[in-house]
Amino acid sequence: MNKKRILVVDDEEDLCEILKFNLENEGYEVDTANSAEEAMKMNISSYDLLLLDVMMGEISGFKMASLLKKDEKTAQVPIIFITAKDTENDTITGFNLGADDYISKPFSLREVAARVKAVLRRTNQNENEQLPEQLVYRTLVLDIVKKKVSIDGEEVSLTKKEFEILLLLLQNKGRVFSREDILGRVWSDEVYVLDRTIDVNITRLRKKIGAYGKCIVTRLGYGYCFEAE
Repeated sequence: MNKKRILVVDDEEDLCEILKFNLENEGYEVDTANSAEEAMKMNISSYDLLLLDVMMGEISGFKMASLLKKDEKTAQVPIIFITAKDTENDTITGFNLGADDYISKPFSLREVAARVKAVLRRTNQNENEQLPEQLVYRTLVLDIVKKKVSIDGEEVSLTKKEFEILLLLLQNKGRVFSREDILGRVWSDEVYVLDRTIDVNITRLRKKIGAYGKCIVTRLGYGYCFEAE
């Protein structure tokens, strides 16, 4: 079984070495960096977990985390913030950036080990619950990995939003999604989108998938669902 790889990023060299020594004793493979700048030159995506200090030089831990979460190669790497800043606002900021846990200094090494183990256990559970590579309904095939849709073996050209709407509905056959649900899941990064945008995309999607378009059913006053015939 491969050892889990951890990267410790903290400008206190002594603390980095202490964490490295103790986590290696727990059976992990550990590397260290003494600044966000140094860490960002490393292959972050190869690590199973980051222990990240908030208060560093020009690039803070919060800033580094924000950059990592915006890059699809590193967005899924779990982060535990380690910091002397333990106010409620700082904690909320950390979790809003996608942190998996938040440890305040001073801390015990047993606490760090326990939290690292808990985050890695949750991550392993999520990996075991990964989506299948394809969703199939009769001759309609949605390839999640290749981001392609085909009907009777012929590829159907969908926009990114149309693909994501179909994926959402097909994954949850029979479940009704309101416009707000769809906006939150498909347009989550965009500041302002009209409800009408959902209707337009649904109409186009129905046309593009031909006979399967009637499976995308409107529940008046509630939303949309994919209903198997």
